[in-house]
Amino acid sequence: MSPTKTSYVCLPCRASCKQFYGEDRRRICPRCAGALIHVGSAFAAPRRRDDEAWRMLPVLLNAGVRFHKSCCGGPGYRPRTLREIRERMTYAERSGRPFSEVLVLRDLP
Repeated sequence: MSPTKTSYVCLPCRASCKQFYGEDRRRICPRCAGALIHVGSAFAAPRRRDDEAWRMLPVLLNAGVRFHKSCCGGPGYRPRTLREIRERMTYAERSGRPFSEVLVLRDLP
């Protein structure tokens, strides 16, 4: 089985690239020479001028949410707007559930 590529992202540059996965080396952004963040093989980068999507992405990544393929297709549900993230943050505070767990729920109870 050949090695597959996975996505890495540079948040300041709003750039993503695919590279071979391996934890043994540090990934460098080709634009700014900053560190790239591993986001997973099912990541679909938003357009560079999509400000809301790029403001939402650090929230997901800092919460530990990544975009890995599941057994039945894509990475599952991910919030697409800051409003959805705020709703989930409020629900997580009220219910006591972990924020990273609540972020990936399709519908809030």
